[in-house]
Amino acid sequence: MNYFVTGATGFIGRHLLERLLARKGTVYCLVRKGSEEKFEALRERLGAPKERLVVVRGDLARPRLGVAPAQLAALKGKVRHFFHLAALYDLTADAEAQRTANVEGTRHALELAEAVNAGCVHFVSSIAAAGLYPGVFREDMFDEAEELDANPYFRTKHEAERIVRTECRRPFRIYRPGMVIGHSRTGEIDKIDGPYYLFGLIKKMRQMLPPWVPTVGLEGGRINLVPVDWVVAAMDHIAHKPGLDGQCFHLTDPAPRRIGEVLNVFARAGHAPEMAMRIDARMFAFVPGAVRQALASLPPVRRFVNVLLRDFGIPPELMRLINYPTRFDCREAERALKGSKIALPKLEDYAWRLWDYWERHLDPDLFVDHSLSGKVKGRVVVVTGGTSGIGRAAALKIAAAGARLVICARNEDELAATRKEIEAAGGVCHTYKTDLTDAASCDAFVQQVLADHGHVDILVNNAGRSIRRSIALSYERFHDFERTMQLNYFGALRLILGFLPAMAERHRGHIINISSIGVLTNSPRFSAYVASKAALDAFSRCAQAEYSDQGVSFTTINMPLVKTPMIAPTKIYESVPTLTPEEAADLIVEAIIERPVRIATRLGTFAQIVYALAPRAYEIIMNTAFRLFPDSAAAKGIKGMREAAQAPTSEQIAFASLLRGVHW
Repeated sequence: MNYFVTGATGFIGRHLLERLLARKGTVYCLVRKGSEEKFEALRERLGAPKERLVVVRGDLARPRLGVAPAQLAALKGKVRHFFHLAALYDLTADAEAQRTANVEGTRHALELAEAVNAGCVHFVSSIAAAGLYPGVFREDMFDEAEELDANPYFRTKHEAERIVRTECRRPFRIYRPGMVIGHSRTGEIDKIDGPYYLFGLIKKMRQMLPPWVPTVGLEGGRINLVPVDWVVAAMDHIAHKPGLDGQCFHLTDPAPRRIGEVLNVFARAGHAPEMAMRIDARMFAFVPGAVRQALASLPPVRRFVNVLLRDFGIPPELMRLINYPTRFDCREAERALKGSKIALPKLEDYAWRLWDYWERHLDPDLFVDHSLSGKVKGRVVVVTGGTSGIGRAAALKIAAAGARLVICARNEDELAATRKEIEAAGGVCHTYKTDLTDAASCDAFVQQVLADHGHVDILVNNAGRSIRRSIALSYERFHDFERTMQLNYFGALRLILGFLPAMAERHRGHIINISSIGVLTNSPRFSAYVASKAALDAFSRCAQAEYSDQGVSFTTINMPLVKTPMIAPTKIYESVPTLTPEEAADLIVEAIIERPVRIATRLGTFAQIVYALAPRAYEIIMNTAFRLFPDSAAAKGIKGMREAAQAPTSEQIAFASLLRGVHW
């Protein structure tokens, strides 16, 4: 028994080949010019000899698939089963490309099947042939399809199936698979499609929140997912079962889940937060369609939606399926599979395999240049406070990546030492003595850097001052608030305002502000420090709105506690978990590479959410911490007292370890 297969190197096709090769006979495969190497790699993977897996050169766009006359003569009368799988399976492809592949390709395939006297044509259609039919679509339904113009894929798959039904002169069987996803045993899939577009959203949720935090999301319509191995097993079985010619079979899940349920299944697989409450998207149907369309056509709304979808990697076409209205009756397929032991596996049992394969092979982040050198090589990067702590660690990494590094600080000896170390390692470093608490010094620094380098590509506002002192001890220390604001806010702000005009003019620039986790957690005893950092955060949020369309990005890093000279006076920090300067510098590197709006620990984000939902309860937690951690001797103005002799209590260590990275 011999077979002919189009689309043999496609996702469904190559798994079908594996099933067919397990039977007796020769499998002829249509291979277009340029795909020979891909086919040979597939042959090697399947371990099939050339006499069993035979290449037939051709093209979907040509009559009779462009098969040469000599090859036609050799195939005539030898093909028992003709499988036509070749098509363009892509909701985002343009209409003309889909028509050529799906409609004309099907017509040309039927011409070839007729020319070789094929025994039975097996046409792989799709549930998309039903369009957006509201209700249950049976296997014997076809003309009832609705809203086919919602997407070119719907229309072309429907027209291709119509061609088979009306023009095919050979016996035929039609298969309408659901949304085909990865292999249930290996997780393998060859491209991002369908629910995989939502994996990026799930990943971002995992990065932002712990997995046990409940979230809110949309419920949506029912999405019919089927693994590729089950689809080809069912197709192979039905194709070889006698007495089924002329029928259509829905290879679908008889009990499909709603989109919200599917997201939760994959959230569990990816260790991300689940949606504890899901809002049915149909509830928004009370808004008249004309009103929704008018709102959607507004430029600000379109831009907002497009940016949101782009950030999550979701194509706009997918949003039309949020309220997918169609369910598919599959009783004919179930009847044909009865007794075959071919059972549809449960999504919960193999979702982790799909997630694992996507994360290892298809995650778009894998194909982005995540090297620091790719972002800074040859570019001017300014790092304030670059001679100590976080700034120095970041400066070493940035210079090593090939940047034209500029650092500033008040101490000339430390500047010289840092420059010497960077240049010894082969980097480029320009140093400027600057006092960021002095407005004139800031302005002179900006003017000199622009004169020397022309522009600044990246500004890292790292220099800062921290004061740990309760408000009760600050009644007579108004200068504490003045000096933290002078450096942490006004100094950084003067640099931003100085370098920003050239960035806006060039439509290129990135400003990174080192803030504090204290801004998110409202850490007691740090009112002066947190207020100054919060001011810079607020400025950045406002600036983002003004410059987001001018190519200038702002990133705020809510840095957790870092073991630097700045926290040395508080001896209790020697016994609590902290980041090293190198680990903190890695967050700056991440900011340069990814250009996110904010980088924060999940604990910091969670604290902000708790405060927004239950501020009074959060206040009690912070007050407990305030009473648990006393003011230091330095904060009390006591000189000469050795705090190191006062060992931290077990309660203090436990509390600090539980809320890792928070300033106490």
